[in-house]
Amino acid sequence: MPEMLQRLQTTDEGLSSLESSKRLKKYGANLLKPKKSSNTLTILLSQFKSPITLILLFAAGLSFFLGDVTDTVIIVTIILISSLLGFWQEKGAADAFEKLLSAVEVKAAVLRDGKEEEIPIEQIVPGDVIIFNAGDIVPADCLILESKGLFVNEATLTGETYPVEKSTKTLNAETPLAQRTNSLWMGTSVESGSGKALAVATGKKTEFGKISEELKTSAPETEFEKGVAKFGHFLMEVTLLMVIAIFAINVYLHRPILESFLFSLAIAVGLTPQLLPAIISVNLSHGAREMAQNKVIVKRLASIENLGSMNLLCSDKTGTLTEGELQLHSILDMKGGKNEKIFLYASLNAYFQKGFKNPIDRAILAQSKFDMSEYKRLDEVPYDFTRRRLSVLVSKNNNSLMITKGALSNILEICTLAEMEPGKTVEISEVKEQIEQQFKELSEKEFRILGIAYRDMNQQTTIEKEQENGMTFLGLLLFFDPLKPDIAKTIENMEQLGISLKIITGDNKLVAARISRDVGLKDSEILTGSEIARMSSEALIRKVNDIDIFAEVEPNQKERIILALKKRGNVVGYMGDGINDASALHAADVGISVDSAADVAKEAADIVLMEKSLDALVEGVKGGRKTFANTLKYVFMATSANFGNMFSMAGASLFLPFLPLLPTQILLTNLLTDFPEMTIATDTVDKELVEEPHRWDINFIRKFMMTFGFTSSVFDYLTFGALLLLLPGMIEQFRTGWFIESVISASLIVLVIRSRKPFFRSRPGKYLLVATALIVVLTLGFPLTPFAAPFGFKPLPIKVILIIGAIIGFYIFTAETIKRIFYKKVKF
Repeated sequence: MPEMLQRLQTTDEGLSSLESSKRLKKYGANLLKPKKSSNTLTILLSQFKSPITLILLFAAGLSFFLGDVTDTVIIVTIILISSLLGFWQEKGAADAFEKLLSAVEVKAAVLRDGKEEEIPIEQIVPGDVIIFNAGDIVPADCLILESKGLFVNEATLTGETYPVEKSTKTLNAETPLAQRTNSLWMGTSVESGSGKALAVATGKKTEFGKISEELKTSAPETEFEKGVAKFGHFLMEVTLLMVIAIFAINVYLHRPILESFLFSLAIAVGLTPQLLPAIISVNLSHGAREMAQNKVIVKRLASIENLGSMNLLCSDKTGTLTEGELQLHSILDMKGGKNEKIFLYASLNAYFQKGFKNPIDRAILAQSKFDMSEYKRLDEVPYDFTRRRLSVLVSKNNNSLMITKGALSNILEICTLAEMEPGKTVEISEVKEQIEQQFKELSEKEFRILGIAYRDMNQQTTIEKEQENGMTFLGLLLFFDPLKPDIAKTIENMEQLGISLKIITGDNKLVAARISRDVGLKDSEILTGSEIARMSSEALIRKVNDIDIFAEVEPNQKERIILALKKRGNVVGYMGDGINDASALHAADVGISVDSAADVAKEAADIVLMEKSLDALVEGVKGGRKTFANTLKYVFMATSANFGNMFSMAGASLFLPFLPLLPTQILLTNLLTDFPEMTIATDTVDKELVEEPHRWDINFIRKFMMTFGFTSSVFDYLTFGALLLLLPGMIEQFRTGWFIESVISASLIVLVIRSRKPFFRSRPGKYLLVATALIVVLTLGFPLTPFAAPFGFKPLPIKVILIIGAIIGFYIFTAETIKRIFYKKVKF
């Protein structure tokens, strides 16, 4: 070990702050892949990565070389304005999201300048000395300097499901990775115990980093991301076919090739929802900010949709159904009376244990008045999930005493005697049945019960877990965690949102059954961990939907339950904050943790609650559904009026002797209709859309597009007919009329399709309303401005404007009628 300290030019007291800063510059941040930052240039350039935009810029350049400077300037200007709008929205969203993420940053305890301090894990450098306790994530590949009952879960690296005990012994350099018990690996987590270790490798230089480089793994796509991708592919296929057909037919009709090419590309821009990435980013970021105000922090933006789609929530009872702060109710000896000796021993155990800080020890020490200065801590065997107990070795007057507390069954199995009163003991077998009966009766009263035992160890200064035997049972510790005052109402609110609650707890089934009755989960069917262990995966999948309470569950069974529920077609949320919840959080569609959770749980979660409360989660679900609903509104807009207008224009170009709109006019139309759509993140959402979970449905979107796109096209052709009749041979006025109808109808239809209700019964957001009104006024006034001439527009007679207004009014009325019929026939 000294050799490694020397090689890394450090000491067991860690690095200085100055040296760590130098090494951070030398080795780089402790990350497997560069942190995604809201780099201004990257976000700006991403606005121009669309193939259609790039081809359009190329065509504009070609137009410039052929002498059409005006069109070139207009096309480039419109593309720049549209791209800058997307950039402004996306940059703001990215900055806001980064700020939210910093609130739930995972940190590690290190020695700096000889003192312990917490730093973000990306600042760990080779040579750092890291301090570990139960629940910590291992942030680098390390060599162990000190170890006390240190058990590490290495399943992420080796696949081994059981925790591995770690020690400081020297091993051969050729020892396989899975057998290196003196090393810790990045990405693993501490199950129990404590230790101190030297960081040897960080970031991509770690074993985990090498594997991730080879595999180039990324987080699996959410259902929402898959849906967006499918929608994008669908529109691109339609766009490509239409563009090729329009270009080919226009060339066949002997129209100028460049103009036909630009017209086809402009149609493609109108068909393509260019703002979709920005709209999704803004919607999700806006949703994340609103959820943050309700103390719900989103770590992965795409998980917002899954949170909104969730129909099942699995959770422990502690802190969700109950207050989450255990209180010591009473201490009972073998005769059922109070006993100061039991309280003293429990206090010594709680005070001197150095492992994971837990509510049980806090509850004991909150009521303890003992002076423990006469006692000295010698050693401990930390808690783990296999033994389910914790032992400390203390001494007083050179006499050593081992005190053990834990789950009652796990305490009884290591006891041979029971202390009836001071100085009088009996064989444990004589009273075991009595103790178990007492345990059953107290459990039915909702008490959480631990046993406590002791053993004289003479002058011994260390202990091992193998010495937890031949102990004397002392008595019971009774804890209670009161139910939250309005929990029954909260669960009722969840059910109204279409979310069922399933309790997964390690507590015994008697406690779980009593609590479920108290919170309104009547006639709940209970499945215990031992029953699950005997069931095949197929049997569990068949049974799992009918179970409301999973009691006496082992940590490794939680993931199995979650996966079974998912296979039954549920969108499953799992709420956990413990060391043993990480795998279940990963397995769930939505992993939910709390800010006070163990690092390993917080890191695995998609959503972090700043307070452990189902009320906060209910608000988070509502926020998720609002965000999803507003994102779909943009999709509906892009697939109704926009699609209908472009389809109509493409069709009209085939029988009109001129192009219905010039390429620059199409781009301006597309730009103006984008403005109201950019405010969609702030739009109000109907109560009905929040009351039940919704999932992405590409078939529904296709039907919506065909129905409302066709409706839009009917009125577009009606407009064509009216304009040809009213303005014979006046091509510029025809285009002006079509421009006005196209922009205003596409802007106003937003107010119709944004809600299933009649548009006059669903109030839109103020920003959407203001943006729509401004675009209507701007569109009507644009032909009267000096900018009209470069675009090829001319003022229209008032009679023509009134007729266009009448057509738009009839279109809105028809769309409203069709919407009512559509939602009756097509379920979403």
